[in-house]
Amino acid sequence: MALYENVFIARQDVPTTQVEALTTQFAELVTSLGGTVSKKEYWGLRSLTYRIKKNRKGHYTLLNIDAPSAAVKELERTMSINEDIIRYMTVRVDELEEVPSAIMVRSAEKSDRPGGDRGDRWGDRPPRRERPRFGEEGGAPAPVAALTGEEE
Repeated sequence: MALYENVFIARQDVPTTQVEALTTQFAELVTSLGGTVSKKEYWGLRSLTYRIKKNRKGHYTLLNIDAPSAAVKELERTMSINEDIIRYMTVRVDELEEVPSAIMVRSAEKSDRPGGDRGDRWGDRPPRRERPRFGEEGGAPAPVAALTGEEE
């Protein structure tokens, strides 16, 4: 059997629970046709690069599949019929990675940072440098003679 990675995008208005149900449905379809799904990753609701079928966002999901080609063809046929699936792509790979994908690692790194993905904006900021105000010692402008070195 061959190894495949399948990523599909569900419409933005579909609830997360329904996306999980679709993922389970697709995994059961592959299993019933003699394959196995070793990993399911839900990447979340993400912005699309361009609008697809009037959608600006979509629910991304990754499936690692070890199945015969007939099972993958049936999986793709089922995805093409389903109205909730905007796009899908299946790629044959040499080996399946069991570690979390790069998308999941990146999102975990973002969640570890305080303040989300933009960083902590005010927490470690040093205090403003105290500047003397005009009229206070050191705050008045220097006379022109002091700058040129001449005496008045």
